[in-house]
Amino acid sequence: MRKLSFVLTLAVGLVAVGCGSNEHEAGTTAKSSAPASEGTVLKTNDALDAIVPPDYTIEKLAGGFMFTEGPLWVREGGPYLLFSDVRGNAIYKWTPANSQVTDFKKPVFEGDVPEGSLLGSNGLTLDSQGRLVFCEHGNRRISRIEKDGSETIVVDSYRDKRLNSPNDLVYKSDGSLYFTDPPYGLAKQDEDESKELDFNGAFRLGAEGEVLKLLTRDLARPNGIAFSPDEKTLYVSNSDPGHKVWMAYDVQDDGTIANGRVFYDVTSDMSEGLPDGMKLDKAGNIYASGPGGVWIFNPAGKHLGTIKPAEVPANVGWGTTGTRCI
Repeated sequence: MRKLSFVLTLAVGLVAVGCGSNEHEAGTTAKSSAPASEGTVLKTNDALDAIVPPDYTIEKLAGGFMFTEGPLWVREGGPYLLFSDVRGNAIYKWTPANSQVTDFKKPVFEGDVPEGSLLGSNGLTLDSQGRLVFCEHGNRRISRIEKDGSETIVVDSYRDKRLNSPNDLVYKSDGSLYFTDPPYGLAKQDEDESKELDFNGAFRLGAEGEVLKLLTRDLARPNGIAFSPDEKTLYVSNSDPGHKVWMAYDVQDDGTIANGRVFYDVTSDMSEGLPDGMKLDKAGNIYASGPGGVWIFNPAGKHLGTIKPAEVPANVGWGTTGTRCI
């Protein structure tokens, strides 16, 4: 049987979900018999059995952080997991060989960091050359760490105005970079006097030297962003408490998007958490952090189930520990 293990970032910790076999009923919350399991999986559709066998275990890998985000599994020179602590102003490294957390980049933002502010890094990814590319809230930009350890600013402005605070990002196979830019890194968010853009948008940065293009400004809080396996659909989460949705867009030949529509709406769900980071598997199933946990949808928008750790996750990321993992 195919096995999965899940890695999720939480407000204060890091969690992995490993899976095995046994059965639980649709519409019920089933828990592994393993005493170490720190959460449950809610199954709402039998199709979930092909993704999460019932004999799972949710394991807390590390804790004591302030607000973890952007999990990224790195194989080259590893394997190891990188993740952001947005409030802790750091990127940390978790190594499975010894289960230890060490500093990778600390601090991220150089300067005064008021208590509770969101000035650290957020989303992390690798480019085609294996270089780390990361969103910086406090510096209001996306940066890249070169192979020699130096840093390069990838993008920090749109039409000569500073970005708000880039949040999450994803590369398309043609090398273009897509990212979201809500105002969470600004002390007063939309009302902050330093905010230069009069909107919160999703953007596309194409080949080197290409002008940054605005994809949409219609979402109040654009956040997580991901492509379908065929790259014909772009998904964007909206972390607006009054409009908690995941959006889907058709990707055009020129890389822009069209036909925006609500993929799934959880505005009525009062559980803790908002639509946030997401990833897709090779079959096109969506794994999206949201109210109460990580929601799993098939490509048609059917809710298959929710991974519900003891702490509400903010993001997810694929990796490998001899199996597949998110």
